[in-house]
Amino acid sequence: MKQLINVPETVVSDALRGMAVAHPQLTVDVENRIVVRGDAPVAGKVALVSGGGSGHEPLHGGFVGPGMLDAACPGEVFTSPVPDQMVRAATATDSGAGVLFVVKNYTGDVLNFDMAAELAEDEGVQVAKVLVQDDVAVTDSSFTAGRRGVGGTLFVEKLAGALAAEGAPLERVAALARRVSESVRSFGVALSPCSTPAKGGPTFDLPAGELELGIGIHGEPGRERRAMMTSGEIADFTVDAVLADLQPSGPVLALVNGMGATPLLELYGFAAEVHRVLAERAVPVARTLVGDYVTSLDMAGASVTLCAADEELLRLWDAPVRTPGLSWG
Repeated sequence: MKQLINVPETVVSDALRGMAVAHPQLTVDVENRIVVRGDAPVAGKVALVSGGGSGHEPLHGGFVGPGMLDAACPGEVFTSPVPDQMVRAATATDSGAGVLFVVKNYTGDVLNFDMAAELAEDEGVQVAKVLVQDDVAVTDSSFTAGRRGVGGTLFVEKLAGALAAEGAPLERVAALARRVSESVRSFGVALSPCSTPAKGGPTFDLPAGELELGIGIHGEPGRERRAMMTSGEIADFTVDAVLADLQPSGPVLALVNGMGATPLLELYGFAAEVHRVLAERAVPVARTLVGDYVTSLDMAGASVTLCAADEELLRLWDAPVRTPGLSWG
């Protein structure tokens, strides 16, 4: 595989150096591997900290900034960051109002964020945690016990980040984050495998003419493998899988997410099919976001995330956000 890298061992550090050049509004600590908003800590504001293995960009470092995360901790590719990173991020962003850890449900992330919370509290930082487990494809996988945390992470970080920006206390921000986590579901499809820098080739086999339904963001197996389907057929399968579990009673926020190697031309067409299916199922769509947000290196494919929304969540979704990966208002 051809990859735009120097050597596999420095991929994450090289990317962080580039992030510092491209986004001077952020404080990028390459050595300790944390990305912090440049004005942190923000007086009186609950800080949001997240992180995970690299390779899913712009998640999480690309979501650091006003209206979303205060800091992110990038691990090695597809590998959890370590507790020391999380503690540094917490102490760098805590203004005294406390810190919320947003944790995707992967075993390494869960264990390390739990340990970091204890260490941070030993240093006088009040910490709350929310676990994101929105993937309806499978119950358990090679990376986690229970459902995987995938595209729903964006909704938790955006909506809780907006509430924190309004000055809400930690207890309320954490409660809102948990409510969002319980109201969001995702399902992903792979058209090709991804290739890690260390391996230099595909991480799993997916024969030509086949696709994997229910793939994880690290290339974990999904529900089943089928012959290639049309965009409309994939939308039918994917949306039905999400709705079977979410069963919204009102409007939804929709994310049509690329896995890293799918052109926007295809994603927009797929988004149109997703809207068609939702209309046929009588599910109103309040907002739609299309693009690469929670990726898997160079995997071709897409995921659909739906979040049941009420007036408060719509207001928080529309609230201003200024990050490298998400910006409006």
